[in-house]
Amino acid sequence: MKTKNSQKKLALKIDVDTLRGTQIGVPALIEALKKHHADATFLFSLGPDNTGRAIKRVFRKGFLGKVKRTSVVAHYGFPTLLYGTLLPGPDIGKRCADILRRTRDEGFECGIHTWDHVRWQDGVMNASAAWTKSEMTAALDRYADIFKEPAKTHGAAGWQMSKHALRLTQTMGFDYCSDGRADPAFALPHFPVVNGEIIDCPQIPTSLPTLDELIGVNGITETNVAAHVLKLTESSPANGHVFTLHAELEGMRLLPVFERLLIGWKEQGYDLVSTRAIYDNLDLKHLSYFNAIHGEIAGRSGNLLLQGSPFLPEVNITGHARTKPETTVS
Repeated sequence: MKTKNSQKKLALKIDVDTLRGTQIGVPALIEALKKHHADATFLFSLGPDNTGRAIKRVFRKGFLGKVKRTSVVAHYGFPTLLYGTLLPGPDIGKRCADILRRTRDEGFECGIHTWDHVRWQDGVMNASAAWTKSEMTAALDRYADIFKEPAKTHGAAGWQMSKHALRLTQTMGFDYCSDGRADPAFALPHFPVVNGEIIDCPQIPTSLPTLDELIGVNGITETNVAAHVLKLTESSPANGHVFTLHAELEGMRLLPVFERLLIGWKEQGYDLVSTRAIYDNLDLKHLSYFNAIHGEIAGRSGNLLLQGSPFLPEVNITGHARTKPETTVS
């Protein structure tokens, strides 16, 4: 379905995974976005930084290839790779509350990425409903403590979302979420459907590949990756593109690449917006339904939440959809 405002849009979704990314990458991205008159949504990891525990992924398909291609030590820094193992995992929310509030005060939408990034990404798909609720509640409580207001959006760590997590998006006060991925040719804001169960919280999926998925593949380097992405955005779908970046990458070593993208997107005629701007233009009463599935994305390890095939209910369920400004479903 089309948005009410047909102006060409590209939404920027910024995932913040680590202490270093919060302390260094977020301020750098704020300045770059302001310089280029661009908006974005920042999604924060709010609990312990246990990045070092990601070593458990060594046997996961595609993980070692990504580590080799993307210079993990250069991007994340050596101490970060020891957090949660040889070094205690620092509490990001407690140590960086001022940075998080500054992001909001600079006019950017803020939301939840996760409580413990590694714990969620490695555990949620096989976790119980109780475990999932505990992790999401911890993030919600910390967010409210820092911002003195409830979180209104969520974007899952590693695009990892189980049926339990999707169900909880209906009852935790989110206006919308951006938890999954979609083919750019078919990406649509939608209500996800899990085994025939409609999840009454809109999803706005990431539609474009990320820089770390592209670099090191098929001759793409840090030098030419911006040109490659700009080629992908020469045309715009009716609902616009959604591009996910990371404070640890585009906020640090890849910041010059990101600035080239911002300039290029402006030249292509895009209004660079938050994911909230996409949501605000949706007609929820006529939003499409798509099956929520899991699958692989080229250049990234693990099974991700994906926008699957359209769901065509046998009965008229149009009346189920929430209308703004209601934000919770009992």
